[in-house]
Amino acid sequence: MNSSSAWIRILRILLFPLAVVYGVVVKFRNYLYNRDIIKSSTFNFPVICIGNLTVGGTGKSPMVEYLLRTLLNKKYKVATLSRGYKRKTTGFALANDKTTAIDIGDEPMQFHTKFPEAYVAVGEERATAIPLLLFEKPDTDVIVLDDAMQHRQVNAGLTIMLTDYNNLFTKDYFLPTGDLRDTRKSYKRADMIVVTKCPPDMAIEESQQITVDIRPLSSQHLFFSYIKYGTPYHILNRSPRPLLQETSVLLVCGIAKPVQLTEYVKSQSAGTEVMYYRDHYIFWIDDLKKILGKFDNMESQDKIILVTEKDAVRLLKFHEHLVDLPVYVIPIETDFLFDRAVQFNRLVEDFINEFKN
Repeated sequence: MNSSSAWIRILRILLFPLAVVYGVVVKFRNYLYNRDIIKSSTFNFPVICIGNLTVGGTGKSPMVEYLLRTLLNKKYKVATLSRGYKRKTTGFALANDKTTAIDIGDEPMQFHTKFPEAYVAVGEERATAIPLLLFEKPDTDVIVLDDAMQHRQVNAGLTIMLTDYNNLFTKDYFLPTGDLRDTRKSYKRADMIVVTKCPPDMAIEESQQITVDIRPLSSQHLFFSYIKYGTPYHILNRSPRPLLQETSVLLVCGIAKPVQLTEYVKSQSAGTEVMYYRDHYIFWIDDLKKILGKFDNMESQDKIILVTEKDAVRLLKFHEHLVDLPVYVIPIETDFLFDRAVQFNRLVEDFINEFKN
């Protein structure tokens, strides 16, 4: 453990009293919802919630994209609805061909860019945003709520809860001592639980141990998934460029938990330097100058700048500065272990089809 990590851990321990207070508030809020003192809205329409019990880094965006790419876009007219974190607008907004990340946030913009055939909307109040979305786009067949499990205004018909293999909710604590923003018991609200970011070669025995730890209800389905990294493509012209062992990489990364990505890039390159930014970081021109300065100081002649898809949508505003630069985007996908993708897909489709019968 480096000195920075040690200090962060000490600080989290010192903040334990705040975690106790936070936990009391969360439990009281859940009590009000559970007792129907605060009402949740239910829609006679297929609404799928992708969420977690912690702050950031469990792979919600790759899971939303998995649903769009692998399953939903092939058969249905899909809409995604997100809060639009860090956007500069408020209220309900529907993406169009002039929309930017400033208007709707980085992750919704990522969905809009990669899946232009899907409707992408944002709105802080999801119970209000869903009727507005259906009014604007009445041909919508299914709505996917991104990061909505703890926002209990809407009672989704199907809730898919994610938990990080490296930080299972069963071993976590309330903020700010840990990463929990909801109670551990709230996992019981999920219909499906996915342990994300597992090792691709994970043994079935280890999955069985995790299953015992999580203790899914008899009505719940538990899955294990892993991250796949695709071939990088240029941020502007989208020309592919595979990572090569002789290439040096400057990894620019503004995501919640970048350790796994960093390790992967280091394993695929001649040398890797990293510039970390906080999750959802809004890049300024001075940041770009620092990035380019660090890149220029790298001694290798065979070198590239590598960014995540989420960071890419926030860097595109510097379009004119990127034209002649080797800035590449690394795509990230999720897939399921133990040949369980077919079962996962079938459960999602069965849920949607219930509304069509």
